[in-house]
Amino acid sequence: MEQPPVPHERLQKILSRAGIASRRTAEELIRQGRVEVNGAVVTELGTKADASRDDIRVDGRRLAKTAPDRRYLLLYKPRGVVSTRDDPQRRTTVIDLLARAGVLGYFYPVGRLDYDSEGLMILTNDGDFAERVMHPRYELERAYEAVVAGVPDAHDLDRLQRGIVIDGRRTLPATVRLRGTRGSGDRTETTLELVLREGRNRQVRRMCEAIGHPIARLTRTRLGAITTRGLRPGDIRDLTADEIALLKHQPSERRRARDGARRRR
Repeated sequence: MEQPPVPHERLQKILSRAGIASRRTAEELIRQGRVEVNGAVVTELGTKADASRDDIRVDGRRLAKTAPDRRYLLLYKPRGVVSTRDDPQRRTTVIDLLARAGVLGYFYPVGRLDYDSEGLMILTNDGDFAERVMHPRYELERAYEAVVAGVPDAHDLDRLQRGIVIDGRRTLPATVRLRGTRGSGDRTETTLELVLREGRNRQVRRMCEAIGHPIARLTRTRLGAITTRGLRPGDIRDLTADEIALLKHQPSERRRARDGARRRR
């Protein structure tokens, strides 16, 4: 039997359970003054409410009193699509792609891919799941294929693997493999595979720019154990129960090795 909501919970938890956003994103909505409780705009993160009684609205849209059925979608985002719910420039968004495919309901993206990139994205209405996938402490692996200008040398690859300082903070160690080169002279391009354990804003592009080899084309090819196999740009499908379980519970290889070493001490 489904348990009734607990009275007077933090707003971000209520928004997450209602499928509006992950808890971290819900906190941003509150800070931005986009959340109302009983007609009053709320901006304090410590604010609590009773989901079963209070009138809670986000951007004027009232929260349903019952949580929606959880759904988890895998999208191969094409280039030229914005990975947000709305775009001020009125470009095509991932939500537009869902609507065109006849997928109904309120979904939000888990993580982002920039406009010029393509590859795997997850959309869901399960805020706790989104938090589990996005938060850096869980170190979910994200694999990318990057076609870069020129040919990075061993020193460049080592810098990418050890971490690049972005906005005053070094990126986590990455796995980097050179997959091949093509072209000649000024038109030479190299294909790299990078496996990261975090998802900072435009991270792969900024890392490659830092070593002097800007990206010409970027594809996210894997999220945890889920790959692009069988998918083409624009394809959408539901995640399987096994895939959902893997995303929720599978740590990265590096983290498993580190945890195993700690247990052996």
